[in-house]
Amino acid sequence: MIKQRGKAAWTGDIKGHGILSTQSGVIEAPYSVGSRFEGQKGTNPEELIGAAHAGCYTMYLTSVLTQAGHQSEGITTTSLVTMDPTAKPPLVTGIHISTEGRVQGLSPEEFQAFAEDAKANCPISRALSAVGDMTLEAKLVG
Repeated sequence: MIKQRGKAAWTGDIKGHGILSTQSGVIEAPYSVGSRFEGQKGTNPEELIGAAHAGCYTMYLTSVLTQAGHQSEGITTTSLVTMDPTAKPPLVTGIHISTEGRVQGLSPEEFQAFAEDAKANCPISRALSAVGDMTLEAKLVG
């Protein structure tokens, strides 16, 4: 089993501030109500979910391509996490995955099939399956 830890430390009431960090120490970032809901500098849980999802998805897509004998020249993925802060309680309502891949010898339809496989099966996509609306836009570039 692999176990990874994320940590949050908060100071003050809801108008306070906190630090989000990772076990590796690579991420240690401030967060607050302002960075989560008002566009202020700092990170927020939804942004980190998006980054984690994009990373997992890209690695998984690369893996399924490799297992099928296709060499990727590069894949770039964005995971856009949408949250409705007015819902009671606030709710993540959607995730949109946008991926571009450079893979020689594949048709756009074949790339789409591999991309759909990654959407359905990467561990983070599976963990986020409670989100009602997860969409995918896959583009083969080159």
